[in-house]
Amino acid sequence: MRENELKHFETILKDRKTQILKNITSVKNEIEQLHGLELNDEGDHASVSNENLVDNAIGSQQQLELMEIETALAKINNGQYGICEMCEEEIGFQRLKVKPHAKYCIDCREIAEKNNS
Repeated sequence: MRENELKHFETILKDRKTQILKNITSVKNEIEQLHGLELNDEGDHASVSNENLVDNAIGSQQQLELMEIETALAKINNGQYGICEMCEEEIGFQRLKVKPHAKYCIDCREIAEKNNS
């Protein structure tokens, strides 16, 4: 991969990391606000509980993506970015455009997903 392509993906990854950190902070603040509410009936409790579940699910997904981004940034620094973790072939440029923190090429991603099902 050329240097300008690496810089392009590094910028995208860092921008996404910044956005995720903002999202996680926002979710944490919302959860703290929900815990501080005075709830009057079972409907209020159910509503807050559902919102809390959704916020936690979003937060968990964002944490996972953040870890994948951190790994991708480390790979940029050590010269391993864009290499499939399974077959060690280059990950296609188009795949990286769609998912800059991809760990696998298209073929290996399908294998990994089948193994996780």
